[in-house]
Amino acid sequence: MHKKVEQTENPKELELETKMNELISDLQRTRADFENYRKQTEVQKENEKKSARLSTVFKLLPLLDDLDRAIATYSELAPLSKSLEKSLKDLNLVKINSNPGTEFNPDLHDAVMVEGEGEKEIIEETLRPGYYYESEVLRPAMVKVKRES
Repeated sequence: MHKKVEQTENPKELELETKMNELISDLQRTRADFENYRKQTEVQKENEKKSARLSTVFKLLPLLDDLDRAIATYSELAPLSKSLEKSLKDLNLVKINSNPGTEFNPDLHDAVMVEGEGEKEIIEETLRPGYYYESEVLRPAMVKVKRES
C-alpha cells in the first residue's frame, strides 16, 4: 500500500507568489509604458524638427521670388540660376514645373488668369514659381492659363 501524498502549499508562500506575480506584471507594464513614451517623444522631436525646417524654408520663398525676378531681368545674373537650383535641391526644395506649354494641374498650379475657349488648359505664363519641399507641394505655382481645343 502506498501512502497518498498531498501537496499543500503554505498560505504565506501562496501569498508571496501572488505578490511576486503582481510585481512582475507591474514591472512589465511600466517597461511597456516607458518604451511607448520614448517612441512618442522621438516622434514629437522629429515633427518639431520638420516643422522648424518647413517654417524656415517657407520664410525663404519671398527671397527666392526676388532672386528669380532679378535673374530674369539682368542677364548677367543668369549663371546664378544653376547654382541656386543646386542649392535648393540640397535643401529638398524643388521648383514645380510651370513652364509655358505645360498642362495645367490644379494640384500643382494656382490659375489666377484664364483666357481662351476650349477643353485643354495649358500654362501660358508663370507669375510666381511654386515649390515642392521634401516631395510635397509647399506652395503651388501662380500661373496664367490659356484654354485650347
